Amino acid sequence: MKAEDMKLVTEWDKTFPESDKVDHSKVTFVNRYGITLAADMYVPKGAEGRLPSIAVSGPFGAVKEQCSGLYAQTMAERGFITIAFDPSYTGESSGEPRYMASPDINTEDFMAAVDFLSLNEKVDPDRIGIIGICGWGGMALNTAALDPRIKATVASTMYDMTRVNANGYFDSEDSEEKRYEKKKALAAQRLEDIKNGTYKRAGGCLPLPVPEDVPFFVKDYSEYYKGRAYHARSLNSNEGWNVTGCESFMNQPILRYSNEIRSAVLIIHGEKAHSCYFSKDAYENMTKDSKYKDNKELMIIPGAVHTDLYDNLNVIPFEHIEEFMRKYL
Repeated sequence: MKAEDMKLVTEWDKTFPESDKVDHSKVTFVNRYGITLAADMYVPKGAEGRLPSIAVSGPFGAVKEQCSGLYAQTMAERGFITIAFDPSYTGESSGEPRYMASPDINTEDFMAAVDFLSLNEKVDPDRIGIIGICGWGGMALNTAALDPRIKATVASTMYDMTRVNANGYFDSEDSEEKRYEKKKALAAQRLEDIKNGTYKRAGGCLPLPVPEDVPFFVKDYSEYYKGRAYHARSLNSNEGWNVTGCESFMNQPILRYSNEIRSAVLIIHGEKAHSCYFSKDAYENMTKDSKYKDNKELMIIPGAVHTDLYDNLNVIPFEHIEEFMRKYL
């Protein structure tokens, strides 16, 4: 399980300022599929002894230089050892072909991050948490349901990527007929890709300025990915996933056993976010008929929209996230 010899960017190329309160370095580790993941590691300056740690990833189609890195660096400023990693097939992580996603492999990415932290000499292996943002919020819950080493999980402005792929936004395509049409289109695209010898990309966020008649959340995404947080390696900032990249999400629901999560979970969402229904339903399903309700929490931020929880430091409840992590780690 030797990591690939990778040439990682050494200069600071994040979409947020570098903190003078933490030490930053690049690290790599391997998941059980043999894919080498690249991560930024943030350690509180002057740290002594083994500390609690947190692995962070997301959003879906973003890179560690965007908001997962912001979360990781901020939590390191608050005394945790953190890593923000690029998922398999994206960013600086390995995996071919590029720009593919998998509910299985992406869950494994989080578990591999826990492996890495568990064996790090600076980390207390009994005090490891994870934070998933947007589509990686759902992945974080799926990982928490599978990996008992995780003591605390935060899902921020989460998507359930299996639900949105199968049912469309707001469950507007939740019918056998609609799913069948999508499956036919994906099956046809597979053959086109093979004939062409390349994978067609689905396209990232709309370029700025976006048309006036698009839904607010489409504009919201573009202002983040194409504007204030553009990054050259980010799928959402550029040409997006492969068209067939998320095919397997359609029939592999990731939250099936969420009500068996014994460890602590905090789900955070903006009241005005188009995606808030994902968090509300995930919390309800996680606590329904569960023996482990007492350490579960749903936090709705008044007035906040989806990307406020990406990078708005006046909205992201870092104080509460720290309190939650300190209580359970």
